[in-house]
Amino acid sequence: MDLAGEAPHYIDFDVPLQETWQPCAFFPDGQRVLFLSMEARRDGPGRPFAEYYHKTPTHCWIYDVDSGDLEEVVSRERRASFETPQLLIGDERLLLQVVRDEGGQVFNVALDGTDAQPFTQLGEGLPYGFSLSPDGQRVAYHLASPQGYQIWTSDAYGQQRRLVAADSDRLFFGPQFSPDGTWLAFMGCAYRDDPGHDWADVYIARPDGSEMRALTEGQVAWFAATYGPPQRSGGGSNIVAWTPDGEIIVPYRSPQAQVPWVYQAHRPDVDHFNRELDGQAARGGVQIVRLDTTDGARRTLTPLREDIWDFRASMSSDGTQLIFCRAQTGASPSIWVADSEGDHAREVTRGLDAEGADHPRFLP
Repeated sequence: MDLAGEAPHYIDFDVPLQETWQPCAFFPDGQRVLFLSMEARRDGPGRPFAEYYHKTPTHCWIYDVDSGDLEEVVSRERRASFETPQLLIGDERLLLQVVRDEGGQVFNVALDGTDAQPFTQLGEGLPYGFSLSPDGQRVAYHLASPQGYQIWTSDAYGQQRRLVAADSDRLFFGPQFSPDGTWLAFMGCAYRDDPGHDWADVYIARPDGSEMRALTEGQVAWFAATYGPPQRSGGGSNIVAWTPDGEIIVPYRSPQAQVPWVYQAHRPDVDHFNRELDGQAARGGVQIVRLDTTDGARRTLTPLREDIWDFRASMSSDGTQLIFCRAQTGASPSIWVADSEGDHAREVTRGLDAEGADHPRFLP
């Protein structure tokens, strides 16, 4: 859709057995989109998420925005039912996450699925949250390892690795290269005091692991975004975003904020959500801010209002437009657009049948 929200085009893929679709990446030409589809989930009541979710069959596709053509890719030499694209490496290759009973592993593969080369080995942990450097030579990612969530960089084949951030008391997540490739920004959650991972601080470091420091303190960034009414609850980790001029955009909470979907630490997590809606206990809200990387000084882009939760913000490549999600307590999110400083904010869509919209991004 355009930025006015006029006449949105809902893509309707008529492919047997596929129940959900999500865009994963844009090719450099800006015309083709890499999609992931999933068949009916194999977990559910009585089937724990960790044991059954990865048994769900997945498929990868290339969709041409102009022609509407859809082509299945990564279909040869499959290694598991659950294979998900993680990062496009130019036009010809991608990083592919493969999850089996014995664990998860990432491979660098050709677009048809052949010529698979291990990016990680079994037992190292599960890497995801990938970011490609502007020159295409280095990859940053977080590794859910036996030693905790760590930030690493490597080449596109998992070699020449450098440990960027590791702390037994912190869960580091979602590294993103700066526009000039000289910095990484990422989240750091004090998970021992926050089992639901609701909040985090923003960190930066050089890709070689030097000059690491926190830009915020007090766990002020909204990390585990959770939202929606009981019949349409949703979630998904927030990550930082860079502006074209080298500042960082982040969802920033009000003092003493309390999310409406409360994590249930006392019970086993069988659905990777494990929350209950408690609108009465909710307080505060979240706004979008810009952070200066030199001193952490912040500039507000959206107002801070009670019961309003702004998140998943990013900026257009020319630096003139801001896009983000906004959810009211207990309501599904909608997508908003504003000028780069947050002025003239307007809602552009509430999604199909006004049932919610999430994960907005600008076309290249």
